[in-house]
Amino acid sequence: MAALHCSPAYRSILRQSVASIKAPLLRKPLSTSAPAYKHANMTSSKILTSKNMNPQIKKAEYAVRGELAIRSEDLKNELAKGAKLPFKRVVGCNIGNPQALDQKPITFFRQVASLVEYPELLKDENAEAAARLFPSDAIARAKLLLKNIGSVGAYSHSQGIPHIRENVAKFISERDGYQADPSKIFLTQGASAGVQLTLQMIVENNKVGIMIPIPQYPLYTATLAVLDANPVPYYLDESKGWGLTNEELQRSYDEAVKKGIDTRALVIINPGNPTGQCLTEENMREIIRFCKKNKVILLADEVYQTNIYQPKDRPFHSFKKVLKSMGADYEGFEMISYHSISKGMIGECGRRGGYFECEGIDDSIMEQIYKISSISLCPNVQGQIMVDLMVNPPKKGDASYEQYKKEYDDIYFSLVKRAEILEKTFSSLEGASCNSADGAMYLFPQIRLPNKAIEAARAAGKEPDQFYCMAMLEATGVCMVAGSGFGQVDGTAHFRSTFLPQPELFDDFCSGIKNFHADFMNKYRD
Repeated sequence: MAALHCSPAYRSILRQSVASIKAPLLRKPLSTSAPAYKHANMTSSKILTSKNMNPQIKKAEYAVRGELAIRSEDLKNELAKGAKLPFKRVVGCNIGNPQALDQKPITFFRQVASLVEYPELLKDENAEAAARLFPSDAIARAKLLLKNIGSVGAYSHSQGIPHIRENVAKFISERDGYQADPSKIFLTQGASAGVQLTLQMIVENNKVGIMIPIPQYPLYTATLAVLDANPVPYYLDESKGWGLTNEELQRSYDEAVKKGIDTRALVIINPGNPTGQCLTEENMREIIRFCKKNKVILLADEVYQTNIYQPKDRPFHSFKKVLKSMGADYEGFEMISYHSISKGMIGECGRRGGYFECEGIDDSIMEQIYKISSISLCPNVQGQIMVDLMVNPPKKGDASYEQYKKEYDDIYFSLVKRAEILEKTFSSLEGASCNSADGAMYLFPQIRLPNKAIEAARAAGKEPDQFYCMAMLEATGVCMVAGSGFGQVDGTAHFRSTFLPQPELFDDFCSGIKNFHADFMNKYRD
């Protein structure tokens, strides 16, 4: 294992951890006899069953990869075997996975990743061949990364490669106009791993609550279920473009207090998932004031920060920038913010790269975060490399800049156009309404279903919107996610769709949805 370059305090924590693991092993010799597994309610010959597993795991649900996604895979397999279905392909709109829907990767990023993965191409004897295949700035970047990494097959620093953390800090500093500290940045296996790690740190016991938006990304409810913690829901206002009020935050917090819940943190997703809204700067200040007043840590999920489609009306501001602009009264405010390579125009979901930045977090907690990070040894190195490329892409004047800018802009303006087309499609459906997407990759329309459809759903043991989405999948091959998987106001029904399908598919895609919806409404009309 590669040596860990860490502070004396961090090394002390690690020594204590190792000692606590070794001590019981040294006190008691390992048994050489076969263990006698006895479980009172075991009905199977298997040691681990659904009856004796961790019950918190069973409580966790993750709608974007749930029943609808499983059925869509079955349909893909049926098509591959030549089955005659009402559609020619399955379109996965259930998850923000751009390259699965044929979004092209950024060329420069893949060139650098290739060179770092196979450094033989950078040897002097191969220089002429490499120069024919790769632009000069890709070669220079790969050499710089290899100098700071060594081999991509080796463990890195547990907190992430120092050189890359320094580049992340520089990116944050330039974005916000306030200095960032590389020692407060942790590289992670995508933003999700960072969210899960920090929630583990916050949840002390089953009395702890975490405020989450409704609708929310189900990573949060699933993780809280596993941790046996309490989701404390606050509702976004659909009638006001999925806006958020201080009054609603306080109502949510106060109700949790009455129930004896110790509310420790507030999750905010901006731009929103699944709702696509982008908060105003004043709204963000209100949220920060609320957190300070109620002594709540702010967890800012900002993975869609470059997916902004109304930049003049609703530009992205990071919570770090807004916090720092609020002056000395907010020194020491506790906040953690997250970013990822999976979204934006990059869409490198499978590489699992991301980071989180800690602001105002106690030094003793920083040591514990490092300890937990070190147990997993390190984030995957290719994901870290992609983080470096995300925060430090080609600059004007670089050999790859013109191609990078064109690829980036082509993806961006295509997303803007597709979001507009799909919003109009959903808004045109009978009984449906749809807010526009200020950001992110999703639309979250509301559908008012006939009573007969609701009754049919109940008879099938499904939520009405789940029933609707399953019928759509079976008829069109389009896989979306029911709003009930994200949370919604009682008595309403929604679904979430990405607007990632390829532009050339969009006409057929939208007309298929319209035809299905008309047939569904006619079938169940009251």
